[in-house]
Amino acid sequence: MSADSPCAAVEKLIHRTAKNPNPRYQYFSEKFYKFPSYLRRAVIQAAIGQVSSFVTRYNSWQSGRRKRKDAHGPRLNAVTNLHTVLYRGQCILFEEDSVKIKVFNGKEWAWERISVVKRRERHLLPNTKSLSPHLVINRKGVFLAVPFEVTPPKSGKPEKACGVDLGLNTIAVASIVIPDGTVTARKFFNSCAADIDRRDKRLQAIRYKARLTMGKGGKLYKGFCKSIYRKAQNINRQICQMISKELVSWVQSQGATVIVFENLKNWRPKGGRKGSTLRQRFHGWLKSKLVELVTDKFLEIGGKVEFVFPRGTSSYAYDGSGQVKRDKKNYSLATFRSGKKYPADLNASYNIAARFWLKNKPTRRNRTGSVSDRSFRTEPRMPDLLCSLWS
Repeated sequence: MSADSPCAAVEKLIHRTAKNPNPRYQYFSEKFYKFPSYLRRAVIQAAIGQVSSFVTRYNSWQSGRRKRKDAHGPRLNAVTNLHTVLYRGQCILFEEDSVKIKVFNGKEWAWERISVVKRRERHLLPNTKSLSPHLVINRKGVFLAVPFEVTPPKSGKPEKACGVDLGLNTIAVASIVIPDGTVTARKFFNSCAADIDRRDKRLQAIRYKARLTMGKGGKLYKGFCKSIYRKAQNINRQICQMISKELVSWVQSQGATVIVFENLKNWRPKGGRKGSTLRQRFHGWLKSKLVELVTDKFLEIGGKVEFVFPRGTSSYAYDGSGQVKRDKKNYSLATFRSGKKYPADLNASYNIAARFWLKNKPTRRNRTGSVSDRSFRTEPRMPDLLCSLWS
């Protein structure tokens, strides 16, 4: 069959019409009386997609492409948790504070008015078009998930860049830097102290239960404290949603069109002495989810997200004085060689934004081009810092 004929062929088998008075399967027209045509075709297309996927995976398994030799073949599962698409004008009508959905009341298909109790802000964005919603039914209730087609406005040449440093003690520190190296604004984002305390309290409970379970030399079983880990992850997800929204709003108010992060994609937690909580804190570090949410939100309003090389942004002073020393009691505090004490995360945000401007400078010299730069040095080469823009 062609690409558009399977749906028509299945519909001919189950749907009774004047030209098709005796379909092969009579029960469908009897059980689902006057079933809406758009909804019927959406169900048929979903079923065709599920069966087609199963056939592809089954043929692949039969041909020998398996992860293990003794792997069992795939099974066709009818419980797929697919959500119903409500087509506009046919299955749903939008009003000011409510919607009308065509439902089966036991006798016929009728329009039922349902109030909309909560909305997000995507419908307020310019150049957006709402598409046909999905009817989501789960244990909590019935919801409408409305997708939007977003056309971001085109931004011109960037004039301000926002460097963001993600930390453990402070969730995020942002600084607005212009091309000549002037810092016009800065802000610490750590407004979720209560949520952080709730998360840390659950992580502390996990450590306590682990000591009781393992003793001095035991092992943890698979799925240990699964429910507590899930609650901690949900708290982290909520923190990311709040901080990402606050960060994007602040960057937009400052007039910056670029947000710059460190490229920490392949970073893995290391360090931490035996019995310390550092490794567990690294696993709860919001370095990936926060970047993902900020990128999604900022691209919708026409912004741009860039990534720079991370090494040296925190360990070198932004004024070019050299490597910094971290305070042993307060690791978020850095001491420059001149004796000045400065927040380490704020220092890193300056250098992150500066690396974006240095990376995009068209007339920048190659620092390894001269003979003097190739000579042996006792100290490592100075990386790109904020002071590089001043010169």
